[in-house]
Amino acid sequence: MKAAVAQTTSVLGNIEKNIDNHLRLCEDALSKKAELIVFPELSLTGYSLKDINYDVALDPYTSKMLDPLRKMSKKISIVCGLVEEDKAFAVYNSAAFISDGEVKFTHRKIYPPTYGIFEERRYFSAGKTCRAFDSKFGRLGLMVCEDLWHLSVPYLMAADQAQILIGIACSPTRMAPGSDNFRNYEINSEHHKTYSRILSSYLLFSNRVGFEDGVNFWGGSEIVDPSGTVLAKAKLFEEDIIFADINTEEVRRTRHLARHFLDEEPDLMLKNLKKIVKDQ
Repeated sequence: MKAAVAQTTSVLGNIEKNIDNHLRLCEDALSKKAELIVFPELSLTGYSLKDINYDVALDPYTSKMLDPLRKMSKKISIVCGLVEEDKAFAVYNSAAFISDGEVKFTHRKIYPPTYGIFEERRYFSAGKTCRAFDSKFGRLGLMVCEDLWHLSVPYLMAADQAQILIGIACSPTRMAPGSDNFRNYEINSEHHKTYSRILSSYLLFSNRVGFEDGVNFWGGSEIVDPSGTVLAKAKLFEEDIIFADINTEEVRRTRHLARHFLDEEPDLMLKNLKKIVKDQ
């Protein structure tokens, strides 16, 4: 299948305007024959929500606000970011997969950061489940921003048979004095290429752009193949959309050529981790 990664900005707190922008970019991706489009973290709401998080929270499986995206998903499958409310009224920073007219799956961000400029744990609960899921494109694993900075999350997704890892982010710009290169992109891309190689999986990364509440987001979205090759890279600091062909036969071929993922022993990790935790 042909995948699109849309690198967008958002209107803070305005779901309807953000949905309109999603629909416009879906049409753009459809014109290029894409079958899947990936949007950034909290793409339907904006990032710096703070106390309005409850106002924009919804149940993605039942909310009629998402009906335009459900309708569009009959033509192109969509990964987007939203605020998910559970039955106990806790809210989560979530990624949703919408396909064939319905919300098929959501992943709740496991590691909402609260350090430096981040204060997500003040406003969001942490997800507790890390599972991949089946789609018509193969088995997928969704992650939200900080999840990609914890080895356990992509590892668990791959252990659950994910062949395509999808990370959505709102990564803020941080300048590195004394460097001629843009370190934000370099560091993140090194992570993505490493995960792709070690787990022999595709990785699609969508990071937002624009300014919000005094924070700038740098973009640099990319698509990486199972051997760690960057197939497509978006611009820095500008809205952009990139495309790449995704073929799960490449996952099969890569895992046959280098068996490190196939030879992984989850039981060994689990047994020793239990001992380590017990002894601490």
